[in-house]
Amino acid sequence: MASFQLARVKLNWTVLLSVAYFAYLLVGAIVFQILEREAEINNRDHFQLEKLHFLTNYTCLDGAALEKFVQVILDAWENGVNPSGNSTNPSNWDFSSSFFFAGTVVTTIGYGNLSPSTVAGQVFCVFYALFGIPLNLAFLKQLGKFVTVHLGRLKRGMVSQTVEALAMSLYLVSGSLLFLVIPPLLFSYVEGWSFGEGFYFAFITLSTIGFGDYVVGADPGKEYISVYRSLAGLWIIFALAWLALILNMGARMMEHVVVLTHPGFKKQEEEEDTSSCKLEDTSKI
Repeated sequence: MASFQLARVKLNWTVLLSVAYFAYLLVGAIVFQILEREAEINNRDHFQLEKLHFLTNYTCLDGAALEKFVQVILDAWENGVNPSGNSTNPSNWDFSSSFFFAGTVVTTIGYGNLSPSTVAGQVFCVFYALFGIPLNLAFLKQLGKFVTVHLGRLKRGMVSQTVEALAMSLYLVSGSLLFLVIPPLLFSYVEGWSFGEGFYFAFITLSTIGFGDYVVGADPGKEYISVYRSLAGLWIIFALAWLALILNMGARMMEHVVVLTHPGFKKQEEEEDTSSCKLEDTSKI
């Protein structure tokens, strides 16, 4: 009877989490559709009008030739070549940009604005990601453990829970300033974005969503210092480690809430861990 109740608790939590997850996706789909669909229609109509005006002003060019030229522009963009500017635009594959690209591969951000175009580059990218992604995860995990150990030592030295809470709040605030507030300010200054756009880029990057609509060092009309994108790559790596630790702390808090509301949940988890350990010991015999 007790095991049935524990299973029911776990089933209820699984069902609740599944319903919440898909409900969240549905709400997101509806909101994004409401917010973005009208803007997309306006942009599409504006582009079609511009094409008509262009054909009206340049009668020597027909619709088929214009569509072919548009396709050339799209192909150039997909290959990482910005169609604006000229041939003197900064290279997308200098060391700084290549270092930045390597960081987006192993962190699985993948902006999509730049990708290998040669067969050799594509094959190397596959194997580079194959070994680089686990290495990146191991590095971030170890870095998170390092910070957690030092935070644990700090917590053991605290005399009260109030001081401990203040210390954790200080860690959260200082990390937010260092990784989520100051970098967007710098990106906004260098790239000419608003702070909202810079903050949007920072979060989309650190969450590894990486739409590619905003990418640092990609404006052909600006002159960047040679290490600009390399520094951005280092910011991504260390900020990811900080964010992973914050998300891990959040997940532990959620588990703690579940344990408090469902006392039998923790007991079942311990029983499952004990059973798995026994199975491992049996397999070794």
